Amino acid sequence: MTSMRQRHHFHTDHAGHSVTVTVQTGHAVVVEVLVDGKETGYVTTHGDDPITVRIELPTDPPQPAAIRAKPGPGTPGCLFEAPGAEPRPMSPRAY
Repeated sequence: MTSMRQRHHFHTDHAGHSVTVTVQTGHAVVVEVLVDGKETGYVTTHGDDPITVRIELPTDPPQPAAIRAKPGPGTPGCLFEAPGAEPRPMSPRAY
C-alpha cells in the first residue's frame, strides 16, 4: 500500500522578512522552513503530532522564532511564534 504524499504551503511576513513553510504529508512528514527564500529549518517525523521548528530571523542581532506545524489529522496548519508577538496562524498558499 502506498501513501499519498501531499505538499501544503504556508506564508507570513514578520519584521520585514518573508517566512514560508512547506508541510509534506504521507508516510513521513517533512517540514521545511524558508526565510527570505533560504532554508533555515528542516524536520522529518512520522505521524500527526504537532512539530516545532526553531529558526532565526536574519535581523541584527538575529531574532529567534518558531513554527508550530500540525500535519494532521485533516488539513495541515502552521502557527508562527516570535518573542514579543502574538502567535498567529500562517496563511495557506496554493503553489
